[in-house]
Amino acid sequence: MKIAIGCDHGGIVLKAAIVDLLQQRGVAVTDMGCAQGESVDYPEYGLKVARAVAQGACDKGIVLCGTGIGISIAANKVKGIRAAVCHDVFTATMCAQHNDANVLAMGGRVLDEKTALRMVEAWLDTPFEGGRHVGRLDKIRAIEDEYFR
Repeated sequence: MKIAIGCDHGGIVLKAAIVDLLQQRGVAVTDMGCAQGESVDYPEYGLKVARAVAQGACDKGIVLCGTGIGISIAANKVKGIRAAVCHDVFTATMCAQHNDANVLAMGGRVLDEKTALRMVEAWLDTPFEGGRHVGRLDKIRAIEDEYFR
């Protein structure tokens, strides 16, 4: 598995811990930045990660900003991306199980490192349930087909 990860200055500390975890698990990581704690604009990094996932260069993506909200909005502007902002292990599990979220979004200013790492593990380890959820994802794809031209 290959995961793209990107953040703005609000997610830089969590990103480093998440990269370490992924590498310990044997996951290939493509770091899309930012590299330092300088003030940067989250849409650039959300787009980089979303593009890598949508184009198939990476299997999944993780994006981080202060709250996870702004960067998830940016990532979700790319057709085929289902970026979910999560705040705990339950929401990380459910976004994988019910929504087949291919991008996990988190906030570096709202999560502690231990919780964030547990969330990443839950998201990675939870398979998509399929079943009734497939039809719902088909409806999302239909919306994308209509509005993302």
